[in-house]
Amino acid sequence: MATLLSVNVGMPKDVPWQGRTVHTGIWKTPVQGPRTVRRLNIDGDGQGDLAGHGGEMRAVLVYQVESYDHWRRHLGRDDLDFGVFGENFTVDGLPDDEVCIGDRYRIGDAEFEVSQPRVTCYRVGMRLGEPAMPSLLVAHHRPGFYLRVITEGQIRAGDEITLTRKGPEHLTVAEVDALLYLPGRDPELLRRALNIPALSPGWQQSFRELLAPRETDRPAVGAGAPPAARGWPGFQAMRVARIVAETSTVSSLYLDSADGTPVPAARPGQYLSLRLPVGTAPSVRSYSLSCAPVDGVYRISVKHEPHGQVSHYLHTRLRPGDTVDVASPRGTFVLEDGTDPVVLASAGIGATPVLAMLHQLAATRDPRPLWWIHVAHDRAGHVFADEAHALLAQLPHAQEHIYYTAPGDTLPEPGRPPVTPGRPSAASLAAMGIPSDADAYLCGPTAFMDDFGALLGDLGLRPERIRTEQFSALSAINPGVTAADAVRPHQPPGPPGAGPLITFARSGITTAWSPAHASLLGLAEACDIPTRWSCRTGVCHTCVTPLVAGDITYTTQPLEPPEPGTVLVCCSEPTTEVVLDL
Repeated sequence: MATLLSVNVGMPKDVPWQGRTVHTGIWKTPVQGPRTVRRLNIDGDGQGDLAGHGGEMRAVLVYQVESYDHWRRHLGRDDLDFGVFGENFTVDGLPDDEVCIGDRYRIGDAEFEVSQPRVTCYRVGMRLGEPAMPSLLVAHHRPGFYLRVITEGQIRAGDEITLTRKGPEHLTVAEVDALLYLPGRDPELLRRALNIPALSPGWQQSFRELLAPRETDRPAVGAGAPPAARGWPGFQAMRVARIVAETSTVSSLYLDSADGTPVPAARPGQYLSLRLPVGTAPSVRSYSLSCAPVDGVYRISVKHEPHGQVSHYLHTRLRPGDTVDVASPRGTFVLEDGTDPVVLASAGIGATPVLAMLHQLAATRDPRPLWWIHVAHDRAGHVFADEAHALLAQLPHAQEHIYYTAPGDTLPEPGRPPVTPGRPSAASLAAMGIPSDADAYLCGPTAFMDDFGALLGDLGLRPERIRTEQFSALSAINPGVTAADAVRPHQPPGPPGAGPLITFARSGITTAWSPAHASLLGLAEACDIPTRWSCRTGVCHTCVTPLVAGDITYTTQPLEPPEPGTVLVCCSEPTTEVVLDL
């Protein structure tokens, strides 16, 4: 018979960590006497980061005394008191390799259901002073698990734990944890896990994504072109074949291979990264392909920004016949195959990736209903107006909606769609009849994508159907870290490094590597570049970042290697010059 040995609670508090402040509830201590367990937590307990911990599906965290004994031996420590792993219930019994997702247990007056394994997170390492702890919990198959409260009631240390119902599929906590975090996962086990109603929605979504076809399993496509070989590693020289002015501020650059060999095909929506001799160190910028490769030529379209050194170089210095260093097409903002309706929405130069998608749809005479929605300042700044209009005319079920934000200049022209003044609104989108099962692709300024995405959500589109692309730094994911004022990315403080150059392409920072930063993630943080991470030990893959060029080595081997062409920045350092899409 399993037994509840200790009830541990603690309210969130601010804890200093690596020069930052973390708001966390992982500091738990045992309490005596009865405690009431409620739907969201135990009386006297709380969670600091409700995005990753807490909530109805993660109300109570359980850890086993057998695992305590294991870690005392493995870590050589005798100071591991109950609650130090952040658990609410320390139990004798209920091992992770026997308890199944969906099992139900009665403890005292309350009843619980096993909902998911522990979320691997850096805070358990912070609490124990063992940074590798998140990785160790997974590698040793001892994560612990969360309970959902089915019936509220009182519990206390010493209560017996009684199994009241076995979960379907009989998948243990350790097996489900391994399905998410370890390699060699069995697709059939993933499908079985999705048959467990008790499994938390977040884990269900992760398993659905793991079952979906990976990008590398799908052939690259061009406009009528057969699949081509994968792109080249790093950068290679390409020739500027021609330059075409699209508007007074936008020019298209056509690039072909310097040696005349065919260029690899690209998926509609992908981008090229260019390395250019601008500034004291080479500058890297990324630009969407604005159409599929035609006759072995790539096309990118660049807006001349008033204070943009790189765009100024491209517009004023490059001439046909010049060569530039280019990385092969990459990116996951791509048009997916399917039969559901499609929305292609853009603002300004954000038209480029969705225009490439439109080219693909027109080339195949795709029968899907299509809404093309574009926002421009005025007619003079309406890039690709004629090109898009001609492509849309080739599609049987396409609608074209154009908005100009400048006053005036909205008089209709013969053979052209009407122009609506202002920006899309809830009323105007509702009038278009966009169905809730449409797949939407948005590109433009962040404010445009946020506002337009919210309007689509109000129409019933689920978040996973609304895809966005942006080339500025992505929003940070730093769970539990107290928000601070945003700082523009900059060179790291302190003496300059003596190692290879590291370029953060989205942030426009190039700096020399120094081992003082411990990892590429540490260097990015020193530069105040927005970063994404959770475990910081190579487990969760939250920090996975496209590796545009260069080679790295892992200081801590990840439990599962990331996809080719990507790197886990939390546990890697460079061995050569490196360019990261960060």
